[in-house]
Amino acid sequence: MKFNIYGRFQVDVRRENDAWVVYRLELGKRTRLNDVAIPPNLLAQELATYLDDIFHEFAKHGEHVELMPG
Repeated sequence: MKFNIYGRFQVDVRRENDAWVVYRLELGKRTRLNDVAIPPNLLAQELATYLDDIFHEFAKHGEHVELMPG
């Protein structure tokens, strides 16, 4: 699942071996973000809210983390 983080960068969150793994997307490549930990029991529909909580320092008033289509 790909998310737009306040229009500043994009991440791809994948389920791997019963854990959530986060990759930063840029210029056709993925880089794993090892410093971002998502609880394994978090539901997929809760990911945008969780990402909004951990990346809120990048947000301006009224901005939100958005699930990207596709």
